[in-house]
Amino acid sequence: MTTQPEVLVRCQDAARTYGQGPAAVVAVHGATCQVRAGDRIAITGPSGSGKSTLLHLMAALEKPTAGEVTWPGLTEGPVTGQVGVIFQGPSLIPALDVAENAALPLVLAGIPEELARRRALDSLSLVAADDLAGKLPEELSGGQAQRVAIARVLALRPRLVLADEPTGQLDRATGQHIIDVLLATADEIGAALVVTTHDPTVAQRLGERWPMHEGRLYPAPEPHRQSAAAAPQGDPS
Repeated sequence: MTTQPEVLVRCQDAARTYGQGPAAVVAVHGATCQVRAGDRIAITGPSGSGKSTLLHLMAALEKPTAGEVTWPGLTEGPVTGQVGVIFQGPSLIPALDVAENAALPLVLAGIPEELARRRALDSLSLVAADDLAGKLPEELSGGQAQRVAIARVLALRPRLVLADEPTGQLDRATGQHIIDVLLATADEIGAALVVTTHDPTVAQRLGERWPMHEGRLYPAPEPHRQSAAAAPQGDPS
């Protein structure tokens, strides 16, 4: 009998509402889904469709206002380095050089500074950014800064990488390179990868696509077992 890959995060009717009463805004309506070890998932949809909010729920950056999010495959929980988040906008600390930025999460996790720096440099090598180690964020291009942000996450060796529109502020060629880097490094460290995107060319690079529209998630019943060619048609995005 074939063993199913381990479930890393599961959303069960997870919803997120901001505000109360007539002014309340529902960002995510009762999403039910799960991410397994080894998955490569694109959450697709236009701006405002709820993609980022769902990703934040998976990362435990926000709490659901209804339903639940659990991490059955992450025995130490989602906030101990087993989940890494790559944000869309600038996220590097201006006063720290590239190596210091990449090492910072390790230092905050209690890893000795010298060891943290070595691991940071190893991660920068994975994304071909080790030559940038001594530069400040203001000296980097958009693509370089995003590679450093990826290295910072990879230094923790997470089991689940969540990337929120990682190509949204980059030109097409640079964006495709960033997806190359994400896929290659996720393979290298054995992490599942979930990417939010409104770009169909990015979504096509991942094996599964989960469309979102007006806060509602439309995954196939067993998306991790379907090829991209067999994915449901009629993506509302």
